[in-house]
Amino acid sequence: MTNLVVLIPIALGLGAIGLAAFLWSLRSGQYEDLDGAAERVLFDE
Repeated sequence: MTNLVVLIPIALGLGAIGLAAFLWSLRSGQYEDLDGAAERVLFDE
């Protein structure tokens, strides 16, 4: 039972860090040009 007292806050903290990283990536435009990277592979410049 004492393990849960430690593990639950750790799990919530890691979840919050993951959510913050995802929201940061949305706001910084990481998902704006999804087709550009796929097309860049096909063209040899």
